[in-house]
Amino acid sequence: MKLARPRRLLLQAFAATLAFPALASSRRTIASMTVGPFYPPRAWRERQHGDWDADLTRVARDGRVLAARGERLGLEGRVVDAQGRIVDGAEVEIWQCDALGHYTHPSTQRVPAESVDAGFQGFGSARSDAQGIARFVAIRPHPYPGRTPHIHIRLRHPSFGERISQLFVENDPGNAGDFLWRSLDAEEREALAMRLVAAPAASGLRWQVRQDWVVPG
Repeated sequence: MKLARPRRLLLQAFAATLAFPALASSRRTIASMTVGPFYPPRAWRERQHGDWDADLTRVARDGRVLAARGERLGLEGRVVDAQGRIVDGAEVEIWQCDALGHYTHPSTQRVPAESVDAGFQGFGSARSDAQGIARFVAIRPHPYPGRTPHIHIRLRHPSFGERISQLFVENDPGNAGDFLWRSLDAEEREALAMRLVAAPAASGLRWQVRQDWVVPG
């Protein structure tokens, strides 16, 4: 899907700010998890939105562009396999709840409109480039009842098939009480923990993350 010019510029500016090293030391594949109850079905997306680009923080609606609540997060992941080989052309999807604790999902249609952030896209898709990198603009994840802040991720490519997992905020106090975080061993936690770094003011972001997403191979 072709990005609107402001979104392209934001993603480009975000990429230019990321000068810190990727977390490339671990070759532990990211833990496999279920898709969960709030994955937005593709047919519903096409019917209701038709928009799932890599910038989740702006939504075009009724001739206006709405901005999401929450702190904007630049998320960059490099898709590599367990042998350290770059995987280009991988389809990467992410989805997360909005700053009010609701997902962009058919079930949310039963929630009062004022309880849902209309400016948050809720899900997005990108492909890894020649360096294996996929970039998103999201928001710092928020908790909702029973769960610590997290971002869902789904990766697909003919070389490894599919891997579904979740990304957690490093050292978030809610992690210790989260059933999925507790089920991970130390290496799995390290592979899925997002280390949030303050982004330069000129980037239009509050936080940025850069990490390796290690897939089977």
